[in-house]
Amino acid sequence: MPEALLQIQAGAEAGVRRILLDRPASGNALSADLVAALTEAVDACVRDGVRRLVIEGAGRHFCTGVDLSALDRETDDSLLARFVRIELLLQAVHQAPFETVAIAHGRVAGAGADLFAACRRRLVRGDASFAFPGAAGFGLVLGTRRLALLVGGDTAQAWVRSGRWIDADEALAVGLAQARIDAAEKLDAPCAHAPDARTQAWLDQAVQAPQADDLDLALLARSAARPGLRQRIQEYAARVRAARQ
Repeated sequence: MPEALLQIQAGAEAGVRRILLDRPASGNALSADLVAALTEAVDACVRDGVRRLVIEGAGRHFCTGVDLSALDRETDDSLLARFVRIELLLQAVHQAPFETVAIAHGRVAGAGADLFAACRRRLVRGDASFAFPGAAGFGLVLGTRRLALLVGGDTAQAWVRSGRWIDADEALAVGLAQARIDAAEKLDAPCAHAPDARTQAWLDQAVQAPQADDLDLALLARSAARPGLRQRIQEYAARVRAARQ
């Protein structure tokens, strides 16, 4: 039986859609199939004229990063293709012509933290901690420009260079997260004065450099295309396992 990847539901109000990352046994890690399903879900929201998309994670964590459980079957080239697809997903979320809302809890790491940062509204529920270990761990540049737009270049550099965990209070203090919500809070009702989709798209174009997304993809490709990506990730994974023991 195929693995369940996402739960997609209409919100209580018209124009709202909710996506639940549904791989709790894997910390909602981004497998290739989950990235493809998420990309299709975002594209469907564009086609259907959705006004708000809410993204949450099932189980203990929002999203713990890229799923590397089958790393032995990967090659440098297949890993590069996977990371390019993740960057294209992040761009689709970041440029979406509707409001995107991420609600984070538990661990929010790597590409999962980049997905959180790509959303327009970024909320935390309960305890949440964030980490961006790709560059320090295995030399991958993913999502750093978008992170710097939120928290400033110096803070982004410090977080990415160290790969350390950032708790919810620190994330809130510098703007990675915007607010705490409790389990009962409802987000279905769209903002009364939210711009329509076309106006919002024009606003996004007005505040972003037109070449910025090309730069994101170029930096990712350059950092991932260096020979030995799989080996670097394997060495990083070994260090993480050793630290946990």
